[in-house]
Amino acid sequence: MQVKLRVKRFDRERDREPYWAEYEVEAEATDRVLDLLHSVKWYQDGTLSFRRSCGHGICGSDAMLINGRNRLACKVLIKELGKRISVEPLRGFPVVKDLVVDQQAFFRKFESVQPYLVAEEPPPARERRQSPEARERFDDTTKCILCAACTTSCPSFWSNPNYLGPAAIVNAHRFLFDDRDAGQEARLQVLNQSDGVWRCRTIFNCVEACPRGIDITRAIGEVKKALLLRRT
Repeated sequence: MQVKLRVKRFDRERDREPYWAEYEVEAEATDRVLDLLHSVKWYQDGTLSFRRSCGHGICGSDAMLINGRNRLACKVLIKELGKRISVEPLRGFPVVKDLVVDQQAFFRKFESVQPYLVAEEPPPARERRQSPEARERFDDTTKCILCAACTTSCPSFWSNPNYLGPAAIVNAHRFLFDDRDAGQEARLQVLNQSDGVWRCRTIFNCVEACPRGIDITRAIGEVKKALLLRRT
């Protein structure tokens, strides 16, 4: 089938404004949007820039707007979209070039919640054991691949770029409810700041955007509850 692919392009070293470029690409219905982008870059226009790594929905590097929705280019099939497809860079991040965005601020927020196990006691001889029930408490939020699809779909983030954002809160949740962790208080202090978890307006865009199916709004609600219980 012949697919018309529209790509929103911008090179901040050369262009004054973003513009739409159109390409005709031969594709199979079972091809992915990532395959279309590869076809353009390899055979039509080598200047096209985008991120990708694993190509299997694990690394999260190829998140972008596809027909107006945040998705991973490596997971969306052409047959789900039809013969006219548009792709744009993630909203709310500075564009470096074409579909490549600057995610430095995003990862600084991620790092601010201490997304790692904090343990006060010396390490055991083998591993820090945990029951299946204790693991189940935070299992959902371990699935995050830091693609930023949730954060860049959030109206609270669009209106306030300083908002911590769903991705950082999800990764804080993963360790807040880990019974082996001792860093809860420090994380809660970060989450309780003016641009922290209370900026969430429970709009559910993040849940719809997440390619891993994480119930992000539920996780944010549990973090809010933990803060309320901490105050009493």
